[in-house]
Amino acid sequence: MTGIIIQARMDSTRLPGKVLMPVGGRNILEHIIERISLLKNDVLVVVATSEEKNSDAIAEFCAKIGVEFFRGSETNVLDRYYRVANDYNMGNIVRLTADNPFYDTEELDSLIDEHIQLNNDYTDSYSVLPIGVGAEVFSYKALKTVFEKSSQPHHFEHVDEYLLENRQDFKTSTLTAKANKCFPDVRLTIDTSEDYKLACYIAEYSIERNVTTQNAVYLAKEYEKHVCIDLH
Repeated sequence: MTGIIIQARMDSTRLPGKVLMPVGGRNILEHIIERISLLKNDVLVVVATSEEKNSDAIAEFCAKIGVEFFRGSETNVLDRYYRVANDYNMGNIVRLTADNPFYDTEELDSLIDEHIQLNNDYTDSYSVLPIGVGAEVFSYKALKTVFEKSSQPHHFEHVDEYLLENRQDFKTSTLTAKANKCFPDVRLTIDTSEDYKLACYIAEYSIERNVTTQNAVYLAKEYEKHVCIDLH
């Protein structure tokens, strides 16, 4: 079973509550879940949030729309992922974060396919797609190794840190994305209020309900031009 675990929390330092903020009539988490529903691969989706009171809204939203959710440690994100993978018997685990409303469904399918076909421990597409569009996949075996061998604080805050520091010990690959989507310097994630304004602009001016990567990149560049004009 391939599982998609979406890590989500409400207490973002720079933009609190962002995962449930509206972007074009849907909140950010809803954008992600709807995109996942378009995948060709058969996947199980679980939202992994924290046990803290401020994350009640995330759990309530998941229950309302019928999406599986898990509540675990606020700070030990690695533990959250490992427990979800165990509880739901996931053989491969796709890691997504709930501040990226523009995940590319086509490239995510390709990422999962490559990971399975090559029997990888880890596969990613971060370096070839815009920031906030790329993703990563772990085998359960690799995630278990990471969980057992992690020792530094940052290993537990970020699921992939131990593996990336010891990549030579794992079988890994990076997806080759389509050339018209390879804009790794374009920022399509939501981490600040400026990122949020851009996402709202993209959603407002997109001709598609689920904007493509190519259109999102185009609109991001148009938005940057308008911001520059306004500043002058």
